[in-house]
Amino acid sequence: MMAKFFPFSIIVFIAISTVFAFDDIDSSKCSSVRYEDRIDCHPDPPVSRENCLERKCCWQELENSSIANQQSSNLPILPKIGIPSCYFGKNYVGYRVENSDHSSSSLSLNLKRIKSSGFLFDIKNVKVNIEELSDKVVRIRFTDNDDPNRFEVPIPKLNLPKRSSSSSPSLLYNVSIVDNNRLIIRRLETNQSIIDINLAQLIYSDQFIQVTTRLPSNYIYGIGEHRAPFRKSTYWTRYTQWVSGLYPRPDHALYGNHPFYLVVEDESPSKSASGVFLFNSNAMDIITQPSPAITFRTIGGILDFFVFFGPKPEQVVQQYHHLIGLPAMPPFWSLGFHLSRYGYNNFTNLNETFTRNIQAGVPLDVQWTDIDMFDSFNDFTYDHKQFKELPDFIDNVLHANGMKFIPMFDCGISAGEPKKSYRPYDYGIEMDLFIKNSTDQLFLGKVWNKNTTVWPDFSHPNAIKYWSDMFAEYYKTIKFDGAWIDMNEPTSFWSGQENGCPEGSRYENPQYVPGMVNENLTLRYMTLCMTAKHYHEQLHYNLHNLYSLSEAIATNAALTNLKKRPFILSRATAPGHGHWASHWDGDIVSDWSSMRWSISSILNFNLFGIPMVGADICGFNLSTTVELCTRWHQLGAFYTFARNHNDIYSSDQDPAALGGTVLKAAVSSLSVRYVLLLYLYTLFYNVHQNGGTVLRPMFFEFPDDKHSYEIETQFMWGDSILIAPILYPNQTEHKVYLPKGTWLKTDQLIIKSQGQYFTIQDRLDLVNYVFFRGGSIIPLQHLEKNTKLMNSIDFGLFVILDRQNSSAYAKGSLYLDSGDSLDPVKNGQYNFYNFEAKNNTLLIQSEWLGHKTLQNIDPIIIFEVLEEPISIRVNGNESIIKGFSYNKNEKSLYVPTKLPIYNEKSSSTTTTNDHHRIHYLIEW
Repeated sequence: MMAKFFPFSIIVFIAISTVFAFDDIDSSKCSSVRYEDRIDCHPDPPVSRENCLERKCCWQELENSSIANQQSSNLPILPKIGIPSCYFGKNYVGYRVENSDHSSSSLSLNLKRIKSSGFLFDIKNVKVNIEELSDKVVRIRFTDNDDPNRFEVPIPKLNLPKRSSSSSPSLLYNVSIVDNNRLIIRRLETNQSIIDINLAQLIYSDQFIQVTTRLPSNYIYGIGEHRAPFRKSTYWTRYTQWVSGLYPRPDHALYGNHPFYLVVEDESPSKSASGVFLFNSNAMDIITQPSPAITFRTIGGILDFFVFFGPKPEQVVQQYHHLIGLPAMPPFWSLGFHLSRYGYNNFTNLNETFTRNIQAGVPLDVQWTDIDMFDSFNDFTYDHKQFKELPDFIDNVLHANGMKFIPMFDCGISAGEPKKSYRPYDYGIEMDLFIKNSTDQLFLGKVWNKNTTVWPDFSHPNAIKYWSDMFAEYYKTIKFDGAWIDMNEPTSFWSGQENGCPEGSRYENPQYVPGMVNENLTLRYMTLCMTAKHYHEQLHYNLHNLYSLSEAIATNAALTNLKKRPFILSRATAPGHGHWASHWDGDIVSDWSSMRWSISSILNFNLFGIPMVGADICGFNLSTTVELCTRWHQLGAFYTFARNHNDIYSSDQDPAALGGTVLKAAVSSLSVRYVLLLYLYTLFYNVHQNGGTVLRPMFFEFPDDKHSYEIETQFMWGDSILIAPILYPNQTEHKVYLPKGTWLKTDQLIIKSQGQYFTIQDRLDLVNYVFFRGGSIIPLQHLEKNTKLMNSIDFGLFVILDRQNSSAYAKGSLYLDSGDSLDPVKNGQYNFYNFEAKNNTLLIQSEWLGHKTLQNIDPIIIFEVLEEPISIRVNGNESIIKGFSYNKNEKSLYVPTKLPIYNEKSSSTTTTNDHHRIHYLIEW
């Protein structure tokens, strides 16, 4: 086999010769294709032997039951697709490489179609451009060489990496063309192929594009929002990317479109990871198969791939986030507990729910309302009869006590109100920014409004002004603090307009429809017609999956104009969404399997760049049970977004309403959450600056531990805290896997693990499923009723020394700001501190001081101190620390410190960038 290598830094041109195409089907080239390697040549129905052979492809029917599931250890819950009966033979050539061109950082191939794919409007000439964006990121674009105006994704605006200024950057990969038709990109360190595409088998037509690449392993994660395990099955499984408003279930596409995957290269001794993102917003199927391989099928746009070489999993995710937009920095109050439900129905019920939880001692920061507080379910209104006390409650109860209020903002605007009586509709008509139908009339659908509904076109240049003006006008009456944008797939109760959609359109009825859109296999099911028109005559066919993102961008601008750090909760999402908004898991069912699945979901969305995420605690649909709600509160307290919310037909499920074990579990678990909020806030700062995950799977931190890849019932807060909740009924104890090392329980007992399971007894009054990792320094605060009260109190440090080879070490950091200021990092209005412990010393240093605070560090508790110290010195002074204590059994040292963290005139500080640096060296 001849390979032509193109490491971009030393690229050498080698002419590509013509490949002979077999027009006749060679049976030996069919039988030699293994079942697991079959690439579907006829994915569009109906499939028959005659149709298959007409496409010059191989035909052999095969019963799925004849091949055993090769991933029994990773049982998927998505429906299987059939093993293709019509597939490409080894000699199939649909496209031929005609010629190539190259530069020091790119390689271009020109492909020519030499036989029909069977799809309408084949693209005759395809250009493949492989470009080195950095030493760790490659871009591969497949475009129509004859049509430069083909639709491409308009948002988000990508932040392309800058190439190294070095004359010979340290590339992690090389590019080669093998056998004149295989595009292979390998990791240089291991020679592992990360991309392996047979260009001859590419299908590229106007409304169907298919490409397959082999995978380096079966350990694959991501691939959009689906009710599926975190590790995705590679046994003939379909993952459809089409934003849908249906409740989470295995056989449907869900609310998020995220064609990104991360794969761990299990043959690599260093467990390297890579990732691939397809920048395409059209409806698509992503198919996995046991080769292992992955196939992308999209029905529009172009193929625009980005390949990330990590090499660590967290680095892959960071590289992806830098491209699509780094996650937003949430306001500190949004990390508190949120209380909501659909079905308060009146202010009396809302106030009773709020009051009983406050009186029961539930930490609480945010009160929400759903559409039942609206007047006739209309946006930017409230029911003056049933909720007449609401404005006063917001101002004089919530805000007066440091709490917040968030209402619903559905994207659908009522079109059935009397003329000149409903400002959101009248103003939208005046600005001409509602979506139109195929005949350029208003597109009329139906959601909660009494009559008909129209939708703002958030791609319109006036959309941000319209949305901002409506928010500003509403704020004069309802002093909201954030925005909940729902139904923004967008969902409609009609499939299209009341009389349907233009049936003769190839956009309404494409030749191929992604297979999990819905049971009716129509793209318009419970949404707009595909022929609906956005600004500049763009079709909803192309923009459907981007609607929520464009709304999130407008909502972010509207809140920013109100001088609030935006907090936006969105049901539908797209790549780049986390730069503007957060996400919750939608209308999740109140059952045990849904609770367990939520862990997979929150980990997925951290991969997708939306780290502020959670499911409705205790579930949304159907009434919960006491035991389920107890366990869900124990888990949900450690979502990044923690909210109890349910629907109008279900019984009350707030902690105080259920009382007993639910209340006890909610208070104890939320108390631990609140104590750790500074640590969580610092994690958000880190991803806001660098990308990456706040919640992460265990193997991100323990890549050499094979057990960490299989466990999906535990997860990490950053690199230092492990969460391992009970997820099954009737359990009074459960097994927790702790990777090798030192771990500290919340009862301050040390566990030394060799990489093993431990049996943990259940206690509702003690959160004994949270473990602090040795080698960590974690900031903590005393518990208060809400985050406003915690903003000004002192904080302490947990120092958990990791002892290896007679040495001891721990590190950590802390980010502080006012909690809700706009762009604090950009404006320098924040503090950042680094902590490092070595043997018998702890160094505390400020990296940046731009936020004035009266807070102190007090106390410091150090674990794994083997001997009681005689004295403790701060910057060489023994007189500062008095009354320290040592626990011989726990080997812990308690140090009351009261050390200021912002002191403009302290003699122990030095100045840098016109700020006074904090420097404390503590010795014992």
